[in-house]
Amino acid sequence: MSGTEGIKTVLHPVADLEKAKAVYTALLGAEPTADSEYYVGYDVEGQHIGLVPGSSEAGPVSYWHVADIEAKLAEVTAAGGTVKEAPKKVGGTRQVATFTDPDGNVLGLLQD
Repeated sequence: MSGTEGIKTVLHPVADLEKAKAVYTALLGAEPTADSEYYVGYDVEGQHIGLVPGSSEAGPVSYWHVADIEAKLAEVTAAGGTVKEAPKKVGGTRQVATFTDPDGNVLGLLQD
C-alpha cells in the first residue's frame, strides 16, 4: 500500500476564465503563477489552485499527490473506486487521473 503526500492541488471548473481569475486573484491575494487561455494557476501557502475553463466537472476536484499514480489508482479501484479518467500527461512528466468513490464523489490523483 502506497501513501499520499496529501491534497496539494484543487482545480475549479469555470465558465469565464477572465472573470474567475479576477475573483480568485482577489481571494488569494496573489497573482497567478500560470496564466494562459486554457488554464490559470496559483501557488499559495503550499497549495496549487487551478482554474479550468470548459471542464465537465460539476465542482472543484481535489488532487491527492502520489509517487506512483498507476499503483494508487489500482489500489483505490480494488477498494471499490471507479476510474473516471485514466492517467494522462498534462505537462512534462506530470500525470493526473480521476476516480469516483462509491457515492460518486470525484477525486483526483497527481504524480509529478
